[in-house]
Amino acid sequence: MENKQKLQGKKVAALMTEGFEQVEYTEPRKALEEAGATVHLIAPKGGEIKAWDETDWGDSFPVDLAVDGADPNQYDALLLPGGVMNPDKLRMEPKAVQFVKSFFDQKKPVAAICHAPMMLIEADVVRGRKMTSYPSLQTDLRNAGAEWVDQEVVTDMGLVTSRKPDDIPAFNRKMIEEIGEGVHNRQHQQA
Repeated sequence: MENKQKLQGKKVAALMTEGFEQVEYTEPRKALEEAGATVHLIAPKGGEIKAWDETDWGDSFPVDLAVDGADPNQYDALLLPGGVMNPDKLRMEPKAVQFVKSFFDQKKPVAAICHAPMMLIEADVVRGRKMTSYPSLQTDLRNAGAEWVDQEVVTDMGLVTSRKPDDIPAFNRKMIEEIGEGVHNRQHQQA
């Protein structure tokens, strides 16, 4: 496999809460681990969180760290799975929003799929960025200053976005590529 060990020694934070879309976490996590990365599930509270699996509740997953105890400086990149409920609940958690913002402040790669760009809007980091998302967010992203496009995967200076679970193979490829490149000096927040 071409990505085998490409991310050896890299640590990726996967930030989410109840109601994340299961496949948008399990498939990217599997791809990251196959590429040699370590992935930590970070949530507002410890314990377990339950996934949403297309039309009903899915599996429960153990939380590695509560966001209070997670230090963004210890991670090389951030993964934001979608699902409708997940980012809507997560954006109400100021520490989770600050956690996301810190990856942009440090110019580290961020990968967000489906509804996860809601967190990027809340963190005020989309202005001037070319992105995609689940189609229902396109107006929100445009209103927040992003250039929204309908493509399976969009990469903009370390930020990787995709629309939906069908896009996961392309999302995973670009996410691994961007994380492998490391810090992106042009990763930015527009004023």
